[in-house]
Amino acid sequence: MRLFSCSNCANVVHFDNNACVTCGMGLAYRPSRFDMVAVQPGDGGAVDPAAPATPLQLCANAQTGGCNWLVEDGDPSGFCLACRHNLTIPDLDIPENVENWQRIELAKRYLFYSLMRFGLPLVTRAADPQGGLGFEFLSDGGNGATGSPVMTGHADGLIVLNVAEASDAEREARRVSLGEPFRTLIGHFRHEVGHYYWEKLVRDRGATDDFRAVFGDERADYGEALRRHYAEGPPQGWEQNFISAYAASHPWEDFAETWAHYFHIVDALDTADAFGLRTSPETDADGLALTTTFDSYRAVNAQVLVDAWVPLTIAINSINRSMGQRDLYPFVLSVPVFAKLQYIHDLIHKG
Repeated sequence: MRLFSCSNCANVVHFDNNACVTCGMGLAYRPSRFDMVAVQPGDGGAVDPAAPATPLQLCANAQTGGCNWLVEDGDPSGFCLACRHNLTIPDLDIPENVENWQRIELAKRYLFYSLMRFGLPLVTRAADPQGGLGFEFLSDGGNGATGSPVMTGHADGLIVLNVAEASDAEREARRVSLGEPFRTLIGHFRHEVGHYYWEKLVRDRGATDDFRAVFGDERADYGEALRRHYAEGPPQGWEQNFISAYAASHPWEDFAETWAHYFHIVDALDTADAFGLRTSPETDADGLALTTTFDSYRAVNAQVLVDAWVPLTIAINSINRSMGQRDLYPFVLSVPVFAKLQYIHDLIHKG
């Protein structure tokens, strides 16, 4: 995630800021330009002080959901490009649900930032009720959930997330019980949306042969594969071929896990570049001068990303260990995993 600047005073601000601490102006994210604009109250709502004649529309979730995005297309829903994909939100009469939902929405906006930087297709359930991208944020025993625990997952464009995952304590307990090295809200979003884009970019385009050559045959019984995974664990030596133990359960999960990690790598490198963090800086064609930027979202191939990513994570993992913390990125990019990352790269950039 890149850094931004306040359009009123040029102070450095962050993606989740809704006000500038330097000049005191409100801030809103403008997705069409990937920038932040200063806002202040006006007769017709919010206005940009630099262009007061042009009204700005804040997302309808600005107050309760903490959304800081603008609605630039006048959508009648009143929601921004990210929030209009919501179908069900938590019961906000339950106090803890408000904070949890705001955490969920922030993670979802990080996802949408990446999807829009890549130029990936985004279709709401209103536009395509059967196959559009939609989100339901449910709690166990509440707001439409059945008596069974809510399971985070994806089906035909509909992504369900258990609100409890927004609680650090609950998410950590689930991470430990499942033996996972890494479990985050943004990780959930990136993984589940990977299933959605498998349908749109692979299945719906008749590109399953190329997919199977890299990930295996997805026609293997999915339910049985997951049952076996949870009962027996991953196969011995899974680390040689998969980015995570869960990826070894079925080709669909392998794709979704690899998709999520591609997003992790690209966006984290984008953040590192914004702060000037580099262990192997690029030089120009003659190898004489350092380049000033590294746009991970426009990398020519996965090799460029991995070459920048591996030394950076080794350094940061070592820093974390010196502080008694877990590794930031506790995963190994084997040769087969690299081939899968290259497949994801090509799918996104050449699709």
